[in-house]
Amino acid sequence: MTPRRVRTDLVRPYVITGGRHRPSRNTHSLDLVTLVTATGDRPLGELEPEQQKMVRLCQGGYLSVAEVAGHVRLPVSVTAILLADLVDSGHMVVRKPPPAARPTDLDVLEKVLDGLNNIL
Repeated sequence: MTPRRVRTDLVRPYVITGGRHRPSRNTHSLDLVTLVTATGDRPLGELEPEQQKMVRLCQGGYLSVAEVAGHVRLPVSVTAILLADLVDSGHMVVRKPPPAARPTDLDVLEKVLDGLNNIL
C-alpha cells in the first residue's frame, strides 16, 4: 500500500487562519481592490510572521488586498482574513476605493470621434 500524501498547499492556509474561512468579525469587508496601509504605531511582536510581513509591506503607503496577497504569496481569501485581523488590532487601516465612474454618454464619445476625424 502506498502512503497517502498530504496536500501541504491546503494545510498551510488553514493553519495560518486558524481554520477560519472568513474574518472573525464582519466589520471589515475586504475585496480585491480595498486599500490598506499600516498605522505604524503598534508593536509587531505578537503578530504571526505573515502578518508582520504584511504590516512592513504596507508601511510605505496604500496597497490593494490583491497586491498584498501577491507580495506575501498567499491566497486572496487568506490574505483578507489576516488583513481584517490587523485592522481589528489597530495595525492597519482601510480605505475603500473610489466609486466606479458613471458610463460616458455615447453621444459625447461620437462627437469626440468626429472631432478627431476632422483633425486627421
